[in-house]
Amino acid sequence: MGSGTETAALGYEEARDELIEVVRRLEAGGTTLEESLALWERGEELAKVCRHWLEGARARLDASLAAGGTEEEPGE
Repeated sequence: MGSGTETAALGYEEARDELIEVVRRLEAGGTTLEESLALWERGEELAKVCRHWLEGARARLDASLAAGGTEEEPGE
């Protein structure tokens, strides 16, 4: 599994795709307890990366909408 530094460098799509694979492997079963725990921990790291990207995107969208709301509409 990757380190925290590698995880932080992942883009949203990369983290999402790897998270989907982690969930698939956990749901499929057949792993040892140790493997399952490692997968779970990796999934938690990947979920944090996805949350970080989504929160950043939401902040940018909110800022853009706020900036757009202060400008006059064309024709006014």
